[in-house]
Amino acid sequence: MTNNVTELTPADYPLSINRPELLTTPTGKSLDDLTMAAVVAGEITSEDLRISPDTLALQGQLAAAAGRRQLADNFTRASEMTAIPDAEVLAMYNSLRPNASSAAQLEDLASRLESTYSATTCAALVREAAQVYADRNLLAEED
Repeated sequence: MTNNVTELTPADYPLSINRPELLTTPTGKSLDDLTMAAVVAGEITSEDLRISPDTLALQGQLAAAAGRRQLADNFTRASEMTAIPDAEVLAMYNSLRPNASSAAQLEDLASRLESTYSATTCAALVREAAQVYADRNLLAEED
């Protein structure tokens, strides 16, 4: 992420109105660049219409500033997940179902999230899930 904003407050919400200069597409286009004329001219791609990791991180900062820690953590995880291929996200989802993975498999997943995608917040969630599953006897048997 390239976002270097020092501090956002709840007054900055919504960003598209109060801080549009902070918002860009994953390809670096500003909100002002997203026009119907640009679409017709073929200057806008589907990648331009996706949310960027920086925007998700900014939303997380806003949520934290408003005292909504869980929502802030969700935005942080979402920001990290933009770097993870869709097929891997689906595999993660399936791995996190109760009784679908062993403790070792969940630790492997968490390690892969950290080492391959720098997704430390997502990795922490997987480790937390593994602990809860262990406490509730919801882990798959070891191979």
